[in-house]
Amino acid sequence: MSCPMIRLLLVDDQSLIRRGLRALLELEPDLEIVGEAETGQAAIEQVRALKPDLVLLDVRMPIMDGVTATPLILQAAPQTKVLVLTTFDQDDYVSQALQQGASGYLLKDTPSEELAAAIRLVHRGYSQFGPGILQKAFTRAAPVPALPPGFAELTPREKEVLRLIAQGASNREIAQQLYISEGTVKNHVTSVLGRLSLRDRTQAAIFASSVLDLL
Repeated sequence: MSCPMIRLLLVDDQSLIRRGLRALLELEPDLEIVGEAETGQAAIEQVRALKPDLVLLDVRMPIMDGVTATPLILQAAPQTKVLVLTTFDQDDYVSQALQQGASGYLLKDTPSEELAAAIRLVHRGYSQFGPGILQKAFTRAAPVPALPPGFAELTPREKEVLRLIAQGASNREIAQQLYISEGTVKNHVTSVLGRLSLRDRTQAAIFASSVLDLL
């Protein structure tokens, strides 16, 4: 059985980078490049027209940068995932991109096989970060002014799951560490997100980093 194609939009203001990414990613049998854009504004227009599964998005671009474009992309196509791929790992870029809804943040020197694997995982709903990236997001994450009402309702197991999410663990890794099934982990994650009124695992990870001493 062939794998379903993942339709990608490449967004970078440098045509050389776009050509390089296209050449590398088109070698993967399940990845299809459906379009390119060189600004955030052009990316939004392409997303509306093409409805790609995933956008590989640079941060620094003319007219509209990647951080500004991210929520507009997600508004234009809610099912589309955004994976930031950039040369910049400054704390403010990382935290802003994640707060705007990006599902991951990788550097352009990421090996092609790792990039392809990250694309597949983000497409499946996981978050993906380059080495040290998540820690940078934590250092700049806005302090939580007050715990959400649902925090007190978290069970001890849900707190364990939340702590492991903050460490970047996948559902499979959490299941292995806690000796429970992956399905049970998914149920706990869903419960945690619901109790804390969080959108996704990325928001959960950023929140958990600010309350680690309470978990």
